[in-house]
Amino acid sequence: MRRYDNYGINSTTDVAASTAREALTEEEIVELAQFAYDTASKRAITDMASVDVNTGITSHKTATIRNYNTQPRLVYKTVVGVNGPLVILNDVKFPQFNEIVNITLPDGSKRSGQVLEITRNKAVVQVFEGTSGIDAKNTICEFTGDILRTPVSEDMLGRIFNGSGKPIDKGPPVTAEDFLDINGQPINPWSRIYPEEMIQTGISAIDVMNSIARGQKIPIFSAAGLPHNEIAAQIVRQGGLVKLPASERKHGTGEDSNFAIVFAAMGVNMETARFFKQDFEENGSMENVCLFLNLANDPTVERIITPRIALTAAEFFAYQCEKHVLVVLTDMSSYAEALREVSAAREEVPGRRGFPGYMYTDLATIYERAGRVEGRDGSITQIPILTMPNDDITHPIPDLTGYITEGQIYVDRQLHNRQIYPPINVLPSLSRLMKSAIGEGMTRADHSDVSNQLYACYAIGKDVQAMKAVVGEEALSSDDLLYLEFLTKFEKNFISQGNYENRTVFDSLDIGWQLLRIFPREMLKRIPESTLDKFYPRGGAGGGGDKA
Repeated sequence: MRRYDNYGINSTTDVAASTAREALTEEEIVELAQFAYDTASKRAITDMASVDVNTGITSHKTATIRNYNTQPRLVYKTVVGVNGPLVILNDVKFPQFNEIVNITLPDGSKRSGQVLEITRNKAVVQVFEGTSGIDAKNTICEFTGDILRTPVSEDMLGRIFNGSGKPIDKGPPVTAEDFLDINGQPINPWSRIYPEEMIQTGISAIDVMNSIARGQKIPIFSAAGLPHNEIAAQIVRQGGLVKLPASERKHGTGEDSNFAIVFAAMGVNMETARFFKQDFEENGSMENVCLFLNLANDPTVERIITPRIALTAAEFFAYQCEKHVLVVLTDMSSYAEALREVSAAREEVPGRRGFPGYMYTDLATIYERAGRVEGRDGSITQIPILTMPNDDITHPIPDLTGYITEGQIYVDRQLHNRQIYPPINVLPSLSRLMKSAIGEGMTRADHSDVSNQLYACYAIGKDVQAMKAVVGEEALSSDDLLYLEFLTKFEKNFISQGNYENRTVFDSLDIGWQLLRIFPREMLKRIPESTLDKFYPRGGAGGGGDKA
């Protein structure tokens, strides 16, 4: 075997330089790459006492050279223009769409980018770290011939990464088990499994009224000044699988050890990033969380790859580690605005409110990566969070998101102004796959009936409240007064709960029954008699006494 020590190889970036200095055969190039990754891997995991060094090196090396491109890399100094986050190059031979470009600035600093557009021998490169300091004459652009891949490993749980997938928690680099394309692989529709069983959030308004199925994608529609960050943190703290007795489980998969959370924050300020990190670490949920943070002062274009890197990690956890993964993406409005900025720099014809016409397709490439696949026990459930500009639900971002996803959870400003937390308005909220996530063997047999009756009573209560404002309370019937009483207690006792109050779905159903006992039995027309016999009596099978 040839010795490569005198080449001064410290990382994979030195491999191309070495091949340029000396003519090597393809086998020798692969051997050289192996040596480079041996060196890098040893340095990366020296401090990891819990990892077997030889196993870690072998795994990392195998993952690295699996898709290593042995073709010579072409280097250009033909930058002819810089426009926002884009660099334009001329006289480029055989550029490839989505090809990764390594950019070396005159001061020696390095950045990376991706080919966004090709017109004959001209290439438009999107630079992830921003274009400030790029000199048209002295900037060197190296076309790698490869796509953007991210290292993935089960060791990513409990770690914090920036928007590009680089560790920022002062821990060692991730020893990769594989390098995966951040755009993922299309899931064959024939291989998809219908989402079933429930992800428990510990929030009554979600678990009972808008239950989330494993494999579902359901957004949270919020707005500026509303506590969507607190709701997201609470879901991460309390999220898990419904714990049923072993004899009642439908598929026998109810262990929290199989549950993981991937959290990606895009365009957040330092205070919000610190809130998420501190909250996860203090409450012990960090060990099951893989956290990606793209800050407001990070390059805007980095936000375009952050959710894709997060979903690539989630796909690894779900389909190779067979975990049930909950992916929380906040704020998708920042992502869409980054998309608009890149589109404007490319001088594309704008669509509604300046957003590109392909934004629907682009959002679908993110949301449609949720689901379950036949032959794999894992699942990916998505909860994207977006802020509606001016509380406008017809804005292109929530409008297009609603077309793709399977429902929505609506955060209401009026409830927030009345000091109700979480301010989730259940009437405009909807979970289209709720029916497949609840019922006997998954939650409880009365779940669907209780939810329907609570919806009906709350909607009637809202109508009575509006009528009271016109005719006065004296003109209301005795039944109307019961609905008004239910309305007040439903918002106070059911929707409202503490930031750190974790209710199981069974606790929430019991609270629902306590509220329904406000009405005489004959007024509960949406619940079958057999269910009423079992759960309606005070102190019966539905729970304790009437505390409403």
